[in-house]
Amino acid sequence: MIRIDLSNTQQLLQANYVAALSSRLHIAHEQLQKGNGSGGEFTGWVHLPTDYDREEFARIKKAAKKIQSDSQALVVIGIGGSYLGARGVIECLCSPNYNLKKKNTPNIYFIGNGLSSEALSETMELLDGVDFSVNVISKSGTTTEPAVAFRFFRRMLEEKYGKAEAARRIYATTDRTKGALKSLANENGYETFVVPDDVGGRYSVLTAVGLLPIAVAGIDIDELMSGAAAMQANCVADDMASNPAWQYAAARYELYRSGKHIEILAAYEPSFRFMAEWWKQLYGESEGKENKGLFPASVEFTADLHSMGQYIQQGERHIFESVVRFGTSKDENPVPFDEVNGDGLNFLAGKSMDFIATQAMDGTLLAHVEGGVPNIIVRVGQKNAYTLGEMIYFFEYACGLSGYLLGVNPFDQPGVEAYKKNMFALLGKPGYEKLREELLNKLKR
Repeated sequence: MIRIDLSNTQQLLQANYVAALSSRLHIAHEQLQKGNGSGGEFTGWVHLPTDYDREEFARIKKAAKKIQSDSQALVVIGIGGSYLGARGVIECLCSPNYNLKKKNTPNIYFIGNGLSSEALSETMELLDGVDFSVNVISKSGTTTEPAVAFRFFRRMLEEKYGKAEAARRIYATTDRTKGALKSLANENGYETFVVPDDVGGRYSVLTAVGLLPIAVAGIDIDELMSGAAAMQANCVADDMASNPAWQYAAARYELYRSGKHIEILAAYEPSFRFMAEWWKQLYGESEGKENKGLFPASVEFTADLHSMGQYIQQGERHIFESVVRFGTSKDENPVPFDEVNGDGLNFLAGKSMDFIATQAMDGTLLAHVEGGVPNIIVRVGQKNAYTLGEMIYFFEYACGLSGYLLGVNPFDQPGVEAYKKNMFALLGKPGYEKLREELLNKLKR
């Protein structure tokens, strides 16, 4: 089970903050459990780990095995919540170097999450002479970045295999009944999986959105869901002492209220980088509204101690850290003894890399606390599918609580639409002519 260590925050937390927030946390908790708060129509993820579609889950595993058997690569097309969770889990459990490793599962390429022509060309080049399949993920099928990318890779498949075989290699994760992608899938016979109506993109990693690519990578999605279900059971508790999501949400809210407006998520594993990217979208898109919300940032220690470390230690005191600590790794890697000892490191000989990393972690936390940067420690346990499932649900539930504590709807994203309108207008999309003229005049100034 995830444990929250708040010992390095006590100097900034008011002695009575738990009592002061108790009634509000109870209300937020009830709103999540009953789905009757702001944005409650998008709280299907709350009960998802125990109340998911078993038939579709079996089809996901069957499709993953088919892709593993007939494809050397899977192209995952999606943006934001449609790819970050899957990529985060795959890199965290299989390595950031997953595609370079010797393995019996396909390479996985994530595309459609930007508009870079170079990235598009590079991915197409990597697929030259390779048997591949495509998993396109979009609720509507009209989101610009993934929709444009899908045009390219659908054409590649059809030119390589013909339309009929290409259709058997395309898997569409989309709306259950409607939308451009659903219509295209029906017309061409693509196998489809569902983006649930009551689960928003950034909360969707434990649906087909994340589970199909994760299963293709060979990760045990039964274990992932079991871990999430265990954390769901923990988060049902309506008291601070036994609910880690309550502890995290309350502490970060109190730190925010005391003037700490930037939260830095830190981990000492390079493989955690894209889980941190998923976390940043989850919290940034959920909380950043009405001129409120913590700014979510992330660092990879110890590497970033040689870049961001100086600012964290002595820069403006408006930040706190949340540090994810995993249990021991499966490889000890003791430091070799060197007869010459030219680097002076024989005092470390025989000590494991885990031991050294732990001392670096503890020393860093103490230095940061003494420098005025409090930290919340999130103790996860050994890195595996079960504990990652726990962690995903924990962060999601704490995020829902945090949004309600702030008084915002944690399940919408109205600000995201602003850039889309301007982009559509400048691209000349029909219906945006007036806005296009206004924007072009502004750009001339």
